[in-house]
Amino acid sequence: MTFKQFPEQVFIREVGPRDGLQNESKFINTEDKIEWINQLSSTGLSYIEVTSFVNPTWIPALSDADSVVKQITKAPGVTYAALVPNMRGLNRALESQIDEVSVFISASETHNKKNINKTIRETETVLAEVVRESITNNKSVRGYISTVFGCPFEGNVEINEVLRLTDSLLKWA
Repeated sequence: MTFKQFPEQVFIREVGPRDGLQNESKFINTEDKIEWINQLSSTGLSYIEVTSFVNPTWIPALSDADSVVKQITKAPGVTYAALVPNMRGLNRALESQIDEVSVFISASETHNKKNINKTIRETETVLAEVVRESITNNKSVRGYISTVFGCPFEGNVEINEVLRLTDSLLKWA
């Protein structure tokens, strides 16, 4: 039996403080989030997505994004990122001194509408501006494309749409 050559190292991108908390119905105290992120920072991780700068009425669990980012103890060598859906969120993220901006879009029209209340085309317009402004402010940008392997509402997703969105994300940079 022959084994495929594995890479010498892998990169773990911890998204628990954002993804793990965004759907919690009970608000987790800001101090507890900060303590958790500070503990994660001491584990050797090089990347932590700490929050999302969305409208607090949409995701109340992350309404303290500004406070969390401003109060965490940033460890050397760790990139602290946040999900940013629009220019208002980007302005908050920049003011909070986030290291990296994450943007997101769905490859499924229905999922995109349910997730961020915009069509894919509308989202592309908004995100192009967010990406350009992030880069202008010397922030690295990471892009997410959701539902590339299927959508809970539409089923199969066209690979050509995934490729088109990938090209769009790369062109904005």
